[in-house]
Order: sequence, then C-alpha cells, then structure tokens
Amino acid sequence: MFIRKIVIEGVEGDVEIERTETGWLVRANGVEAELDASAGHDERWAMAWNAAKVICGTTRRGDPNATRSMIHDVLCEIERVTDR
Repeated sequence: MFIRKIVIEGVEGDVEIERTETGWLVRANGVEAELDASAGHDERWAMAWNAAKVICGTTRRGDPNATRSMIHDVLCEIERVTDR
C-alpha cells in the first residue's frame, strides 16, 4: 500500500503532505515547502516543526503549542507519505 497524500486537520488550518518525484511537498495556510528525500534530519525536523504550528496552534512566543513527541509524530506522518 502506498500513501500518496495525507491531509491533517489543524487548529489554524489544514496541512497537506503530498509525495513528489524527489521527496515531498507540504502545504499549510497557503505556504508550500518542498524537500528532497535526501534532506537531512534537521531540515525534516524544521518542516515538521512548522507544520506542528499549524496543526497545534502557537504559543505567545510563536513556537508550536506541542511537545517534542507531538512534533515527532508529525515528522513520522511526513516520512510515512514519502516512504518508498
């Protein structure tokens, strides 16, 4: 079974994660970010961190209103879509 696209409903909008030829495309609140499958862990974590801001909302400081574990769950979903 291959998952090509997933939509996660969030507090501040929806996050769409879609598989591309070279990696994945994440859309949230009109902003698109594309990463190559060979991107490092820090780049993937930054993508999940930004997606968690839309899914879970933000704190007064502008950080995601989420624990590291919740951000890790978002990262796992992003990687699940691109798993080949």
